[in-house]
Amino acid sequence: MEFQWWQILILSLYSGYQILDELQVYSAMSSPVFAGLVTGLVMGDMVTGLKIGAAMQLMVLGVGTFGGSSKIDANSGTILATAFSVSVGMSAEQAVGTIGVAVATLMLQLDVLARMANTFFQHRIDSAIEHDDYRGIERNFLLGALSWSLSRLIPIFLALAFGAPIVQSIVDYLNGPLEWLGNGLSLAGSVMPAVGFAILLRYLPVKKHVPYLILGFVITALFTTIFGDMQAIGTGLTEVNKEFATILNGLPMLAIALIGFAFALIRFREHTVLNAAQQVAPKQNQAEDTEGEIEDDEI
Repeated sequence: MEFQWWQILILSLYSGYQILDELQVYSAMSSPVFAGLVTGLVMGDMVTGLKIGAAMQLMVLGVGTFGGSSKIDANSGTILATAFSVSVGMSAEQAVGTIGVAVATLMLQLDVLARMANTFFQHRIDSAIEHDDYRGIERNFLLGALSWSLSRLIPIFLALAFGAPIVQSIVDYLNGPLEWLGNGLSLAGSVMPAVGFAILLRYLPVKKHVPYLILGFVITALFTTIFGDMQAIGTGLTEVNKEFATILNGLPMLAIALIGFAFALIRFREHTVLNAAQQVAPKQNQAEDTEGEIEDDEI
């Protein structure tokens, strides 16, 4: 399956926009999950797009950028991984391990290049400030986004326009003579979300809240098992008795998220009450210490 011109155009334009959304607009359209959704819709396979987008999103859960530092571009990796996965028939796990991670890491260097190119417009803004050229300041501020956008748009366009035969040959080798390597990359792609969780737990105050971590794990595992078995039983009863119309669904992730939110809210309220009590206690002690003292005007 070859890419259509309109698919290349839409995905290239989106790749150029998503970095601007991450820097200035903040509409959540720059997340890997959204990138997978958009690419899946364009390619006609939204399920694959969401699988790859979710895996890449989990991979970068604990990854952040501070002080102008660069980070791996999981969005661009999601776009290319989803596009080529649907185009050449690659599994979602293999696409994440083969294309998604590699592209996300490679785009790190292009992000540095975009930042360096952006200094040209920054110096022009400094010059405009000295001459009180407000229109020049606004113009160069907007042009500063050009290097950011092109650093994503051009590589994605070139990869989609000319990279399909190369990716197809790689997939043929991974599913043929190098099947052992393809299976390993698929396994690595499946493990990547766990790596993201590990990075996230590294930065969260886990030691302080170990009981909540254990309780959340047990509740999730228990409820998932119970609801999964109930769904399997319902499916079996439907096969045996066609009149059995009750639908038994699995446990939605929203329910688990709400349980976590409930514990977080309880902890927040306890912490708020404790802080209020600590602020009141010194005032009471101070009042007790001064009680019975003779003031100067009483002598």
